[in-house]
Amino acid sequence: MSRSFLDLLYDEAPRSQYDELLASGTAAASSDAERERLRADHDTALRLRELISRQRSREAELSALYETASDLTAIRDVDAILAAIVRRARQLLRADMTYLSLNDELDGASYMKVTDGALTPEFRRLRLPLGTGLLGLVAQTGAPYFTEDYQADERFVHRNYIDEAVEGERIRAILGVPLVLEGRVIGALLAVHRTVRKFPPSEVSLLTSFAAHASVALENARLFAELDAANRNLTEHTRAVEAAATAHDRLTDLLLHGGGTDEIALVLGDLLHGRVAVLDPSGDRVAGDPRVATWPEAVEESVASGHCVPTPGGYVAAALAGSEHVSTVVLEGPPLPSAEQRTLERGALVTALVVLLARTVAEAEERIGGELLRDLLSPTPHDPVLVRERARRHGAQLDGPLTVAVAGPADGGRQVTARAAARLADSLHGVAGEHEGTVVLVVPDGDARAVGDQLAAAVTRAGSSATVGVAGPAPAAQVAATYAEARGCLETLLTLGRVGEVTDPAGLGVARLLLGANGPAQLAEFVERELGAVSAYDDQRGTSLVATLDAWFASGGSLKDTAAALHVHPNTVTQRLDRVTGLLGDNWRDPQRALDLQLALRVARLQA
Repeated sequence: MSRSFLDLLYDEAPRSQYDELLASGTAAASSDAERERLRADHDTALRLRELISRQRSREAELSALYETASDLTAIRDVDAILAAIVRRARQLLRADMTYLSLNDELDGASYMKVTDGALTPEFRRLRLPLGTGLLGLVAQTGAPYFTEDYQADERFVHRNYIDEAVEGERIRAILGVPLVLEGRVIGALLAVHRTVRKFPPSEVSLLTSFAAHASVALENARLFAELDAANRNLTEHTRAVEAAATAHDRLTDLLLHGGGTDEIALVLGDLLHGRVAVLDPSGDRVAGDPRVATWPEAVEESVASGHCVPTPGGYVAAALAGSEHVSTVVLEGPPLPSAEQRTLERGALVTALVVLLARTVAEAEERIGGELLRDLLSPTPHDPVLVRERARRHGAQLDGPLTVAVAGPADGGRQVTARAAARLADSLHGVAGEHEGTVVLVVPDGDARAVGDQLAAAVTRAGSSATVGVAGPAPAAQVAATYAEARGCLETLLTLGRVGEVTDPAGLGVARLLLGANGPAQLAEFVERELGAVSAYDDQRGTSLVATLDAWFASGGSLKDTAAALHVHPNTVTQRLDRVTGLLGDNWRDPQRALDLQLALRVARLQA
């Protein structure tokens, strides 16, 4: 089958495509067992599809509630809060219209305060005596009510002007929940549909929870308004509170969206009106403004106290994880009130979380990559389908030809090299990790030397160095052999003392045969790499290019002596050598390449 049930799940395909895939797979199956397995996979996929659908629905609900909570905490204007409540409620239940009423206890009625989706002005001005209609009943009793078809439902007290307004809006199904605060009903929140439908318990529960949240937010908004009016002298304190809330929101948003230490430095600098740098435990700057001083003594004091410490130019705050000093946030700027000092400390806490998260992710990726590499490169066969599936979950594409790079890190640079390789593996859709004392990178296809150069450059950018041997690309089934070849290149470089270089088997030439652990297979591979293109041409065309090349070297590069040895005209020798150049490249006469070719010709003669 060209597609699988997993593909359909990933593409969010409709149910019909699952059935079509089952039908086509069953028709093509060669045994009852295979058909039974397909049916089981089909059932499992459908269950997963349903589970994913429910999960996404729940995620959408939680997202809407979270966004609503964010709006309600940020908005202080009562009318704006009410509009946000109604708008979010309509979004949450996908209703045709939502509206919110507030109780007028003196008048004994509940009146429309905000509507969203109303068609007529009469409905927006509607005022219901408590106990009449569904809204009035909810507002009076404090209990949720719903009806599939309001006009036909005799449970409610109907009034002509109410029914006319409902008819003008073409309302059929209504769900209403009370707004309750400390046991007192202050209004109702309603969602309506212009078609007959039921309201499942989940919608009732969801809107009830939303209304409870909204009730508290309404009361908070009222209290904020009263507080602002009665406490003008606390304006500066209010500003500090709002600044702290803003700082909390921005830092929380940064943390939730995967921001790093550079983003933390920018946010804190903007919030606290100064220059910010982030230091590692050794005092080296890892992010932020390079002009900021480090103040080591103040850092030690902050580590000991767990609070920010003033300096002649600003403040420092140690980022701690338990008793471990993870990093330090340094601020250069004006003196800070206590509330903003707490903001700096919260910034240090967020920095510690970011650093620890990055460390945990890196360690997990290294561990997973190492385990996958062990299975991939093990001489003991593993299930290739299982290994490829694990690789896909890891973000690697290991189905086609693979290139392998094996790095020997400089002293003390193993961890740096491993992390640089892991980052490069992510960008190239490969896998990397430590294996048998080296750092190994396996990537799909690609030019082996280019991959090796990229790895060496990545390690250098990370502050270390590595010697790299590369091989491939070769079929995925031969990845263990490709690894052995790349490792042999690394060991040859180290034996030659060529530390920090990158090479593939072709770059080593004779040195690999002399210094490596070689046998007949390696000799045959060497001959094929050096002479394969020329030999293949001879076999296909019936020419004598290999013999001409051998005679040319034997004659010391003399056209006349070569022609005499082969009993041909010198022009013929020239034409044959031109063909060799087309097959091997312009550099085949260079001393190092010529030595490799002569050795390959000698080995070929000995093997023959």
